Amino acid sequence: MIRTHTVIDSPVGPLTLVALDGLLTGVYMREQRYRPPQEFFGHPDPEPFGEVTAQLGAYFAGTLKEFDLPMNLVGTPFQKEVWAALQQVPFGETLTYGGLAERLGRPPSAARAVGSANGHNPVSIIIPCHRLVGANGDLTGYGGGLPVKRYLLDLERGTLF
Repeated sequence: MIRTHTVIDSPVGPLTLVALDGLLTGVYMREQRYRPPQEFFGHPDPEPFGEVTAQLGAYFAGTLKEFDLPMNLVGTPFQKEVWAALQQVPFGETLTYGGLAERLGRPPSAARAVGSANGHNPVSIIIPCHRLVGANGDLTGYGGGLPVKRYLLDLERGTLF
C-alpha cells in the first residue's frame, strides 16, 4: 500500500489530500478533530490529485453539486455504511443524525453511533458530513469547526455574503 499526499488551498484553509494506491482516501483540514499524524500521509506527490483538485475547485466556485471520484475508504463496515448514506443527502440540504440512522434502518437512538462514524469521515467535504445537524436543526460538532460547517452549508445554499 502506497500513500501519497498533496496540500491545496481552499476557502476553508489548506486541505491535505491523501491517496492510497492512487485513489483518494483522505481530505483533511488543518485543525480537523481526527486528523492523522503527518507520517500517515505518505510522501508528497500531486499527480494522483488532479481530478480531486478540479472537482473541489468547482465545488467552491458553486458549479459542482455532486462529486464523482473513485475512493479507497478505510473504516469499519458501519462507518462505510454511514459514509455511503451521507453521499445521498442532497446538496444544500441537511438531515439530522437520527434521520440518517433511520435511513439506515436503525432506531433514532443510533444517532450517537451515526455521529461517531460521521466524525471519523476521512474524506471531508466530498463525503458531506457537514450536512448533518442536531435533532432540533442546530449546527452541532464538526471536525473542521463550526465556522467551516456554516461556510459549507451557506455555500451550498447560495447564501454566502
